[in-house]
Amino acid sequence: MEKIKVLFLIHDLMHGGAEKVLLNLVNNMDHSKFDITVQTLFDVGINKQFISDKVHYKTVYKRMFRGNTKYFKLFSPEKLYRKFIKDEYDILVAYLEGSCTRIISGCPDEKKVKIAWRHFAENEKEFLQAYRSMDEAKKIYQKFDKVVGVSQTVVDTFEKLTGLKGISTVKYNTNETDKILKLCTDEVTNKKFIQDDVLKICGVAKVRPRKGFMRLAKAHKKLQSEGYKYRIYILGEGEEQSKIQEYLEKNNIEDSFLFLGYDTNPYKYVARCDWFICPSFEEGFSTAATEALVVGTPVVTTLCSGMKEMLGENNEYGIIVENSSEGVYQGMKKILDHPELLKYYTDQAKKRGAKFSMKDTVDAVEKMFEELLEKGM
Repeated sequence: MEKIKVLFLIHDLMHGGAEKVLLNLVNNMDHSKFDITVQTLFDVGINKQFISDKVHYKTVYKRMFRGNTKYFKLFSPEKLYRKFIKDEYDILVAYLEGSCTRIISGCPDEKKVKIAWRHFAENEKEFLQAYRSMDEAKKIYQKFDKVVGVSQTVVDTFEKLTGLKGISTVKYNTNETDKILKLCTDEVTNKKFIQDDVLKICGVAKVRPRKGFMRLAKAHKKLQSEGYKYRIYILGEGEEQSKIQEYLEKNNIEDSFLFLGYDTNPYKYVARCDWFICPSFEEGFSTAATEALVVGTPVVTTLCSGMKEMLGENNEYGIIVENSSEGVYQGMKKILDHPELLKYYTDQAKKRGAKFSMKDTVDAVEKMFEELLEKGM
């Protein structure tokens, strides 16, 4: 039987959630059935090293250049497709919203299955960054056989923004659960991470404004002045780190709010922390929060896209707080004032983590691919 040829197009393989879960998916698909290619627009990123040797890799530009989204917007989708996609595939996947969607929509062969993945519940301004107008965006998305959202909130937001109904579905991110559970037992040698009896809270993300670490630092300052004792560890790096570090040092709280840098194995830290915190302004379906549940670390998070699907409408599997600075402060205060919540939510995290097994999420994507191909024949 001839293999099904699939192309996944993504902007780059930097250390973001979408990039990571793409590799989790393609590395673990059935390679006897699918011939998979990952193509990046820019040949950059820490995650490139994790591509399986069973997956083909291609790229367009060796280096990233500023204003690339605006640059791609100058050309028609058809022209971009001809320029960047050189081989024939049965299924074409734009794995990240924006320029990738624009390029794949330019495929001239209507028989090819085209799928657009969406990871974020964006507002209209963010949504339109890669398009010339809402009309153009709608025309582009109408060329796809399926629009996949990583959570129901992502799908609902997309449908509300575009008015396009009936082409969307939800497919949860793939996490390498067995690998995560193995890696989380690795030894921690980072001297900044102090393994004592003090309550430990961690966050894992790029240190950028939308991840909300500055408002976490401000909540931390307030709680420290109220006499609470605990430590916060942040795994990740990014453009906002120096600004937050400056704030911590100015307020003499840098010893209890520590940046550990980027680590390819954050799980060993998350598993040794009491709580995982997500203070984000927005998420799609948080990979880091899902991974925290997999290792059995309970989650306290702001109300972002996908969190109610992950943790329950009524905080059954974790604590969801208002998406505001006050919400972050109150969430932190709640777990500090009520230490009994730790055992309850640790047990609940382990139960919920089992829902996001790698096999189930990969099987769901493979089944969708096969059904769309059969439908198009």
